[in-house]
Amino acid sequence: MSKNLFIGIAITLISIISGNAQQDPQYTQYMYNTQIINPAYAGSREALSFGLLGRMQWVNFEGAPKTGTFTVNSPIGLYDNMGLGLSIVHDEIGPATETNVTADYSYSIDVSMNGELSFGLKAGLNLLDVDFSKLNIFNPNDPFFQNNVDRKLQPQIGGGMYFNTDRFYIGASVPNFLNTKHFDESSLEGTNEDGVAIERLHYFLIAGYVFNLNQNLKLKPATLFKAVSGSPLQWDLSANFLFNEKFTVGASYRWSASVSAMLGFQVSDSIFLGMAYDYESTEIESFSDGSYELFLRFEFFKKSDRILTPRFF
Repeated sequence: MSKNLFIGIAITLISIISGNAQQDPQYTQYMYNTQIINPAYAGSREALSFGLLGRMQWVNFEGAPKTGTFTVNSPIGLYDNMGLGLSIVHDEIGPATETNVTADYSYSIDVSMNGELSFGLKAGLNLLDVDFSKLNIFNPNDPFFQNNVDRKLQPQIGGGMYFNTDRFYIGASVPNFLNTKHFDESSLEGTNEDGVAIERLHYFLIAGYVFNLNQNLKLKPATLFKAVSGSPLQWDLSANFLFNEKFTVGASYRWSASVSAMLGFQVSDSIFLGMAYDYESTEIESFSDGSYELFLRFEFFKKSDRILTPRFF
């Protein structure tokens, strides 16, 4: 067994079977992919907004995570004070494939001249497949690995709050309130494993601010906190510069995990393209070529003045 494969299997088992690691995918460009973690964001961009994100984590590392997301959302209602959207997340790691499909709804109220507070609800389904035959198992007769998880369907219900002005935002959310077990306990009879692969609650807090440094230059620091029971707190801190409302250059740091470089380009009034590269600061960097992320947003505007003052988040 190669060293890479051995480590890949170990990480897979720790992440998927023991349930003690963070289970939701992570994103470097979280400031553009907010709807995935917070349904209250739906409709906040005042446009019919489509988003696509692809992430290749730990490139050239066997069994490493691969993630793809799709989002669409739009304001609805007579006064555009509600938002409706759809989120799809497809994640692969080792022998496991997981897909989440949720509908996102938000309701907004004006709390100041330019401040809006939104409440959101996320509801949908989670589909999980685990094929242990993809692993190089030392003992193929081990009863623990005899029962694959085939199209395990589970409900998902989450919620969030999101406050934003033209220059500031802050949000808190839990994408899934349900402590869902991916494996039936009956499939583990005769073992000492109990409550394996539990979908633990993920708590998110995001915030960001836009500084107008001059007429052609803006700075937006942003941060994300993610807390999961049984896992260390994840903290991301980033800073992006926007030049002439067109080019974005930035960097990000994930506490005790990685440093990242980010680039973005406003191709047109409707199209934005973002890219990110993560350099791991952990031992896993010795076995991988970093992580890559690509983001694409396409929007149809409902308000003519929306194009003249593009949002930075």
